[in-house]
Amino acid sequence: MISTKSARLIVHVFLIALGIVWIYPFVWMVFSSLKSNKEFLISGTSLIPEDPQWENYANAWTTANFQGYFINTVIFTVATVIIVIVLSSLTGYALGRIDFPGRKTIMIIVVAIMFIPKGYTIIPLFKLVNQLGLADSIVGIIVAESSGAHVLFILMFASFFANLPNSIEEAAEIDGAGFLTVFTRVMLPLSMPIVATTAIMQFIWTWSSFLVPLVLTINKPELRTLAVGMQNFVQTYSVDFSGMAAGATISLIPVMIIFIIMQRYFIEGVAGAVKS
Repeated sequence: MISTKSARLIVHVFLIALGIVWIYPFVWMVFSSLKSNKEFLISGTSLIPEDPQWENYANAWTTANFQGYFINTVIFTVATVIIVIVLSSLTGYALGRIDFPGRKTIMIIVVAIMFIPKGYTIIPLFKLVNQLGLADSIVGIIVAESSGAHVLFILMFASFFANLPNSIEEAAEIDGAGFLTVFTRVMLPLSMPIVATTAIMQFIWTWSSFLVPLVLTINKPELRTLAVGMQNFVQTYSVDFSGMAAGATISLIPVMIIFIIMQRYFIEGVAGAVKS
């Protein structure tokens, strides 16, 4: 019979092996970004490059204009995350704390929207942005990306707010606080784990968003984001695979840094939402 210590050892060895298999494609991509295009094609799954080509990163940053795309992506992502947090928290607060006619119907509609693929809404979204006069602008891309129900975040906020005691609001109202004051100074600070979770998840999704920026930057290539800018490595008769790997590495580094820094808040937020 296997002892508890041996069983834990077996589990840990299995998890480590699984983790290596899981992370190997990313590690391979990073090492491949230092190979020449020829070596990339013939080296298979081997990691270590024969002669590291650091100029791949310089070419991706300057020649492929990743410097400009990086700035666009930062502006686009930060603005979208802020808007999504504001809209989701307000909607979640209203649905979680206020009992108004049609509340259940709205909840059902919000959940139903979750099953609508984003690709099906791109045409009306494109037309709406044009009608607002925001076509071919970074503002239009931000508005398009931050629009939508953001069902997961709304439900997380609604679940969290619904389980807070009424005495918190009542105490603030006795002190003369209005609706917005109660929300911004009392309720929202209490929901910081959910805010952090929303920020991390939306940051990752927006940073890697492809469809919306692609459609809305067709006439303005200089407004492209990093995800869309990867097309610069694909030419009519050739593909710069090693340059693409360097570009992908540049794109993923900020996401990894943000997640590593905020992973504790992410776990707390998810655990709090599930517990609620």
